[in-house]
Amino acid sequence: QVRGFSWLAFLRQYGLGACLADDMGLGKTIQALALIQKDREAGADRPVLLVCPLSVVSNWKKEAERFTPGLSLMVHHGLDRKKTAAFKRSAAKHTVVVTSYALLARDFETLRNIRWGGVILDEAQNVKNPQTNQARAARAIKADYRIALTGTPVENHVGELWSIMEFLNPGLLGSQTDFKRQFFIPIQFGGDKQAAERLSRITKPFVLRRL
Repeated sequence: QVRGFSWLAFLRQYGLGACLADDMGLGKTIQALALIQKDREAGADRPVLLVCPLSVVSNWKKEAERFTPGLSLMVHHGLDRKKTAAFKRSAAKHTVVVTSYALLARDFETLRNIRWGGVILDEAQNVKNPQTNQARAARAIKADYRIALTGTPVENHVGELWSIMEFLNPGLLGSQTDFKRQFFIPIQFGGDKQAAERLSRITKPFVLRRL
């Protein structure tokens, strides 16, 4: 966990997006919270947007209360959730704003009007399809840094990696069309080992995976 946190902090220092791809149970939540805590102690004052499946919102609340009790966490969900100016005022009073992938797309106009200190996608495989509204919304959110947490950065095919990397470090793998031509088709359908190795060299600095 110390190694993962240090790696996240290093990339964040240089404005680079990071994909923490540890398996379940290895502490991705704690490492992300530690990074937020470090930023706050260094003087950061912008809230961090955390997007996760609705089913794990309560887990984030519990982990934050246990490991980083000094961080103020606000849940953006429910029929009575704040929007527009009221949301902006409320978010500014908290360290972390937690919302779901469904609301990331539905409330995009509200969320996009804040310059976030960071945006973190938990179970980031939820944006593996770059054409979905939630994937488009995630890429359009303005933030000082971006982190993806997922045990499965590639679930079905290598094309899903482009979507996560485009969120983390826009342009790193070129356009989606270029990616398909240089990597997806040669690797997925041709078994091109050289293309796979080249893709690994490009993405390896931004993906940390421990089984």
